[in-house]
Amino acid sequence: MTSLALLVCATVSLSLAHPAPDPLVWGADGHRMAARAAVDALPGEIPAFFTRAGDRLVYLNPEPDRWRSPPLREMDQAWSYDHYIDLENVPPGALDAPDRFVFLRELYDAGLAKPERDAGFLPFRIVELYQRLVTEWRMWRVASGPERVWIEQRIVNDAGILGHYVTDASQPHHTTIHFNGWNAGRKPGVTNPNGYTESNDFHGRFEADFVRRHVDPEWVGRAVPPSTHSVAGTARAGVIAYIMESHTHVEELYRLERDHGFDPEGPADEAAVRFAVDRLAAGGAMLRTLWWSAWLESASEAEAQGR
Repeated sequence: MTSLALLVCATVSLSLAHPAPDPLVWGADGHRMAARAAVDALPGEIPAFFTRAGDRLVYLNPEPDRWRSPPLREMDQAWSYDHYIDLENVPPGALDAPDRFVFLRELYDAGLAKPERDAGFLPFRIVELYQRLVTEWRMWRVASGPERVWIEQRIVNDAGILGHYVTDASQPHHTTIHFNGWNAGRKPGVTNPNGYTESNDFHGRFEADFVRRHVDPEWVGRAVPPSTHSVAGTARAGVIAYIMESHTHVEELYRLERDHGFDPEGPADEAAVRFAVDRLAAGGAMLRTLWWSAWLESASEAEAQGR
């Protein structure tokens, strides 16, 4: 029996004894696990106030899901389409668009009737928040007095919110039309020859119920690589590559569901647990990379481009 299997066996009985948390609160459990892994793996050279804010960064990771409220339509619609990118619906070259508005125009030109819904804006949301973080770090470097403390508060808040979308992107469901059962988007002509589940409870069952019951946060932290790399100056390309890599795991996710199952009530399947841990660790590692890279990039003396 592998070490992971032993850990699973040791913790399943304990996890079954705990009541399920608030459903608002990847489900919030996975978001927090990835954020904690990112905080704990940060290089020591990042300013101390940032790592001291670790608990707040973890709390903020699920925050955009707390904004979901259909009765508050203006707020709800403003952010609803930032959590995913259905890559099968994105025409070739469209992700090279310089901003989300040019991207949206290209989707309309490609014939998508409701492109914000049928494609989503996830990579743009991540890059937008990353660039905001770079700007705030630049301001912090030259600020003094109480202004510096106020900027620190902005940095922590925006870094925490950035974490949500970075972690979303590590979940393959957030990169595909098969976001909640195979062919959940019901794209014409898409078949299901491999017998993957079409159940519309799969998304939540995997990322919330299964993770809550069977994944230990310590496993996620241990799975994050110890070394940190930088995408300073190339963050956009790094974000797109990260999302594309996550997308390569879509069929693996569905095969695991078919052949092993992501059962939140039954015994923990080792292959299914390993997949969830690895995906959450990928989110934590990328979040650490973007936090660290924003700090490094902010050292550049280049002026921001004109409005």
